[in-house]
Order: sequence, then structure tokens, then C-alpha cells
Amino acid sequence: MSNKFQAVVIGGGPAGYVCSIRLSQLGIKTACIESRDTLGGTCLNIGCIPSKSLLHLSENFFNAKNLSNLGIETGDIKLNLDKMMKNKNKAVTILTKGVEFLFKKNKVTYFKGVGSLKSSNKISIHDKQTKKETIIEAGKIVICTGSEPISLPKINFDEKIIVSSTGALSLNSVPKKMLIVGGGYIGLEMGSVWSRLGSEVHVVEFLDHITPGMDREISKEFMKILEKQGIKFHLESKVEKIKNNNNSATVSILNKEGKKSDFKCDVVLVSVGRKPNTKNLNLEKIGIKINKNMTIKINKNFQTDVKNIYAIGDVIEGPMLAHKAEEEGIAVAELIAGQSGHVNYDVIPGVIYTSPEVASIGKTEEQLKKDNKKYKIGKFPFMANSRAKAINEAEGFVKMLSDQETDKVLGVHIIGPHAGEMIAEVAVAMEFGASSEDIARTCH
Repeated sequence: MSNKFQAVVIGGGPAGYVCSIRLSQLGIKTACIESRDTLGGTCLNIGCIPSKSLLHLSENFFNAKNLSNLGIETGDIKLNLDKMMKNKNKAVTILTKGVEFLFKKNKVTYFKGVGSLKSSNKISIHDKQTKKETIIEAGKIVICTGSEPISLPKINFDEKIIVSSTGALSLNSVPKKMLIVGGGYIGLEMGSVWSRLGSEVHVVEFLDHITPGMDREISKEFMKILEKQGIKFHLESKVEKIKNNNNSATVSILNKEGKKSDFKCDVVLVSVGRKPNTKNLNLEKIGIKINKNMTIKINKNFQTDVKNIYAIGDVIEGPMLAHKAEEEGIAVAELIAGQSGHVNYDVIPGVIYTSPEVASIGKTEEQLKKDNKKYKIGKFPFMANSRAKAINEAEGFVKMLSDQETDKVLGVHIIGPHAGEMIAEVAVAMEFGASSEDIARTCH
């Protein structure tokens, strides 16, 4: 097999596998290097997909337990966690194998191993099992090595008692008490799963609100709903220390009044963000600059300071979202092929798959105020929506922000049933520059 390629993609996650396939479809001889045993990156293996599986299954379990309130009588509902985890793992296996099949179908050469840069056009692939090194050459290189969870200083994940999102997806029993450090998307999704399955869940957040970066009005409503579901919040509080007692943990918390307390629990999920996987790539050695937050510096065409090397996905600035990474994967492939690839960063939706779902796109009200933009607000509660009432899911509301003069939609934020599907309609409208009146005058 020839070790010379027109393009080599380092990383086989949503950015990398989509980019590799698109490059090959555009007639470019392409190879993809992945350090895991399976393709699909964090998203398919230990992120979006397994978490969505557990969110769906745990919601079904919770709803089944409460069916008698709706006039549906059942026998005893029992949880078989082992079976639930097997179902989750089956979904992951099918999807990762699917990506491998797409590589074969699209003639992408697939290397298993850890890739690092030898020079601006040579890549070393280190096979973890055989310990062998393979050197390949590339005209263009795309770096998309993803991200990994951040821990707190001096706190190590053992993925049993002190866990990252990876460990939280594979617990072998329901913890009696679970403490989550960080009130962001991932922590609240995982908290919802284990709360529905019977765990007492506490969330410690350093700020005075949850879901940083989300429209504040939605964030407040979201926290109220989660509190009603039994999740307990400790805001403006800081975790100072976590002691692993082998079968439990003791968490030392300092609150805003300066009062210290020790919290005992079975599992601690540390969910304080993610950092780009940029170490061990030899970036600085070949002249690629890195920002303070460890992301790779790029220009508007995703090029690094070494012009034939590009970077996309979680290793560059912007939200660490699989669909954003996929968009960049297609855009960079088309740019390499001499076309005009483009990503509209103003129209990237984000969804929290709790129950109810929370979805947002575009600007928040806080961002518009900061930018001194004149805007109008339209709001509608699900309480007044017939279908939401009929299916007993009437919590939450839709909030639309539009330009005061032109009426162009600037941002939409939804908390309520099926928010993840509804935000897609807004994405289409915003991509076409719709006004809020355009959406209102479309027959639904």
C-alpha cells in the first residue's frame, strides 16, 4: 500500500470522519488516523450517542412507573440496569461499525494508531498494540483530534467513584447519592438519567445560575423544573477537595457565605468542561500556534500558520458540538478541493436532552444587550398550547428575539416538549434570513 496521500485527517470523530468521506467523494486520495479502536470519536463512543440512549431509556422507565396516574395499570416496574447498559452499548457498536463501512464504501484508507506530525507533510502513526511506527506523507493535513474532560486540580478520575462523563455513562449500579460538580449541559443530562433511575442528585455550581451562556430567562425556568423533579442545586459554591474513600467520596464545599461543609456521596461526577486534545501532536515544533485555552489558531479558511495544515472541531474555538464539527468537516474538505466551503456560526443550534428539552439558536438576550442591539421579544407558554396540554407536557415556553427595525430573527430559545426537533425549523428560517413575521405567517 502506498503511504502517500493527497489529504490525511488526524482524528476519526464527527469532524474527522465526515471530512474524510467528503474529501474522498471529491476525488481526493484520503487517509484517516484514529487512536481509538473504533471510529466515531467521543460523540459516538462515550458522548452524545450513549448519553442519548440512556436519557431515552431512563425517561421511558420513569414514565412507565407513573403510567397509573394516566389510567394505564401495569404490574411492578423493575429496573434491569445491566440490560439497559447492553442496549446502550449495542447502539454504539452499530453506529461505529457503520462509520467503518462508510470508509470502505468511500475508499478512505483507515489507520488505527496515534498520529503526530513529523513535519509539515509527514505524519508518524504509532500503533499502541504492536508498538510499530508507520510514516505517511500528505499534501494537506486536517487536525481534528477532539477534546477530553477537564478535572479539578489534584483530582483524578478513577471512573468508578470520581467519574467524568465517560464513567457516568457506565456505572454498574444506581448510586444512592450522586454529586455533580458543574451545572452545564453534560452534568445536567447525566444528573437527569441517574435521578430518574432512583439516585438522589445534587449539583454544585460556582456561578449564581446553571447552564452558563444560555439565555438567563430559560436557565432560571430550567432550574425550577429540574428542582421540581428532585434535583438539588447548590449555587455560588466551590468544591475545594474530593476524598475518594474507595466505596464512597467526601466532597468539601465552600458556599458564598464562606461556610464549609462536607458532603458524603457514592459517586462524584466532575463536569466542569472539556479541553482540546492538542498535546503530543508536535504542533509547536513545526510552527503551529496555539491559543491560551489550548485551541489551535486558524484563519477564516481553517488554515493554521502552516498553510497546508488545517484544524477543525473541538481543537479550535467555538462550541464543542458534534454537528458544528461535521459542518466544519464538510467546509474544509470543499475548501481543499478548491470549492467555497462555509460555516454560518450564527445558526448553530444547541440542545439539552433532558425532559423537558432545552434548545437554543442564535443570540441570547444578554448577548444582544451587550452588543447594544435593539430587539423585540416574543414569548409563548406551552401551558397555552393544546397539544402540550393533551400530552401532559405543558411546562416551559418559547422565546423569540428579533431585530427591532427589520424583524429579522436573531435568536430563539425553547424549553419544553420536542424542543430539539422544533429548533430545526427555526434554523432553516434563520438560514434564509427570515423575519419573525415570516414564521408567524407560515401555516403550521
